Amino acid sequence: MEELRKLKYQIIKWTFVTFAVLSVLSIVFLEDKKAMVLGLVFGTAISCLNFLELGKTLEKAVKMNPRKAQAYTTSRYFLRYLISAVVIFISLKADYINVLGTVIGFLSIKFVIFVTNLFNDKRYFKKIFERKEEDE
Repeated sequence: MEELRKLKYQIIKWTFVTFAVLSVLSIVFLEDKKAMVLGLVFGTAISCLNFLELGKTLEKAVKMNPRKAQAYTTSRYFLRYLISAVVIFISLKADYINVLGTVIGFLSIKFVIFVTNLFNDKRYFKKIFERKEEDE
């Protein structure tokens, strides 16, 4: 259980590092810096909260019987989607929040999970290079 907790917080840490990099790039290259950074803050914060909620949901569901676990996880799934929809709706209505920044913030945690898992398996890269050498 300790290993799972470390993994969750490592993903969140890298998500905030990604947020910081994207914020700096937004400040340097965009005209409407404040709205973009607020969108990134909004999207990243909600995506991290959704990620933690997903973790808690799965930890609880594992201890339930299958039928109850399915109902529980489905209800929590729709709750997370409702929260995401409300956040996007708010960012659409609020002039001071950039919608693109919010969506990028939402996707940043998915990007971190993908990259973390991609670079975690060194055998994956060996297979890629072996296939390339076989083709030549």
